[in-house]
Amino acid sequence: MFARALHDVLQRLDNAARQASRPTPDLLAVSKLQSATAVSQLAQAGQRAFGENYVQEALAKQAELVGLPLEWHLIGHLQSNKAREAAEHFDWVQTVDREKLVDALARYRRDDQPPLNVLVQVNIDDEASKHGCRPEQAAGLAAAIAAQSRLRLRGLMAIPAPEPDDARRRAAFARMHQLFESLRDAHPDMDTLSMGMSDDCELAIAEGATMVRVGTALFGQRAAKAGAPDR
Repeated sequence: MFARALHDVLQRLDNAARQASRPTPDLLAVSKLQSATAVSQLAQAGQRAFGENYVQEALAKQAELVGLPLEWHLIGHLQSNKAREAAEHFDWVQTVDREKLVDALARYRRDDQPPLNVLVQVNIDDEASKHGCRPEQAAGLAAAIAAQSRLRLRGLMAIPAPEPDDARRRAAFARMHQLFESLRDAHPDMDTLSMGMSDDCELAIAEGATMVRVGTALFGQRAAKAGAPDR
C-alpha cells in the first residue's frame, strides 16, 4: 500500500516538474497523527524525510523509530517553551516566524550537532488565522538566522490560503518564489522553497517549489485525534 502510494506521488512530482521545466522537488511526508508503524512502513518503501506538527507527538515516534535513518522536520507552529526540544531533536524547523525563536533555537542547538536547518515561515496571504511573518519581515528574519552559527538558513516556507480558484492560489506561490529569489541576493546559499501539499503540489512546482509537503496522498485521510498534542 505505502510503496504504491509513494510511487504514485513521486510520479506526480516528476510529471509536474517536467511539464513546468522545473527540477523535481524534494518530498516531505507529512506524518502528523500517523502511527510510528505507518511511518516505518513508508520508510521501508524508500521515504526518508518526515514532517510533524507537534513536538511531543514527534518525540514519541522518534523514540520508537530510533534505529531508522530518518530526517525529521517540524512543520507546525512552534511555541517558545518547546524550542529546546525542537532544537535538540529535529533536523529542520520550517516554521520560524519571529526573532525570539531564532535566539532560542540557536541557544539550545548543541555544539555536537550539525547546524539546525531553518526556514522562515511567511504568511503570504496575510491570513489572520495563520502563523508566519509578513513578507516584508522575511529579510530581517533571514539575516538573524544567517548570523547564528548553530543554525543554517535554508529558505522559506508558506501555506497559502486554500483558494478554490487555482489562478489565485498559483499567484500566491508565484509571490513566494519572487520573495525567495529576492532574498537569495543576500543569502545565495538558500536552496529551499517549501510550499504545496497533496491538492496543489502541481501548482506549487510550476511556480518554483523545491520541496512539497504531502500527507493525505501518502497516508490516506487522517483520523481525528481527541485532544491536540502539545506543540
